[in-house]
Amino acid sequence: MTILSSFDLSGKTALVTGCKRGIGRGMAEALASAGADIIGVSASLETSGSEVEKAVTAMGRTFRAYQCDFSDRAALHAFVAQLEADGVAPDILVNNAGTIKRKPAAEHPDAWWDEVVEVNLSAQFVLSREIGKGMVARGSGKIIFTASLLTFQGGITVPGYAASKGGIGQLTKALANEWAGKGVNVNAIAPGYIATDNTQALQDDAARSKAILERIPQGRWGTPEDFAGPVVFLASGASNYVNGEILVVDGGWMGR
Repeated sequence: MTILSSFDLSGKTALVTGCKRGIGRGMAEALASAGADIIGVSASLETSGSEVEKAVTAMGRTFRAYQCDFSDRAALHAFVAQLEADGVAPDILVNNAGTIKRKPAAEHPDAWWDEVVEVNLSAQFVLSREIGKGMVARGSGKIIFTASLLTFQGGITVPGYAASKGGIGQLTKALANEWAGKGVNVNAIAPGYIATDNTQALQDDAARSKAILERIPQGRWGTPEDFAGPVVFLASGASNYVNGEILVVDGGWMGR
């Protein structure tokens, strides 16, 4: 096997949540370009004809679309049951779906906290548990979480988001500790400041955007394309001895 062939995902199936746009779409397309067929899941993903489906099928890969509201635990269990009924057994799980609510902690309502923690942490545990048990039984699999700089830092006016992403860092390590010896690699990618819908408020704030760019050594906002290499690496045989890691993709932010 050559080093380049270890990145080949031909014959693999990857389930990517939050794949309709942004980082999730970028990762789905990257996995397809490496040879994987894609199962796409988002709350509002079109059942057919989505832009991500068009991109994936243009590469000669298959795309199967599902909708799931990850803030609704019953809907999540129904989605898992549908996967089983459809005979879907992903080789790769990318837990990317997420949400963010911005309000100072003293004004942050219970409902916002509950929704953010459910989508960003609890639903990801449930999905990883249900799909991971099949990977453990087969003796192989790759699980990749989307963490955040707020896995390491507290952020400002996003207490629920920071708490949930801190939890993702620990969940990554907890699952890796249990499953690394059973052939399942569990790791995470922590994006820096990326130009997506989730950061639009920051991009539109001239003062915050300027301060952010001044701290990033590379001097620019990241893009979804910046996650192609990292996600293919963690989904492929090239990362077979990598477990419980949080790979930071931030243009150097955390080094400052």
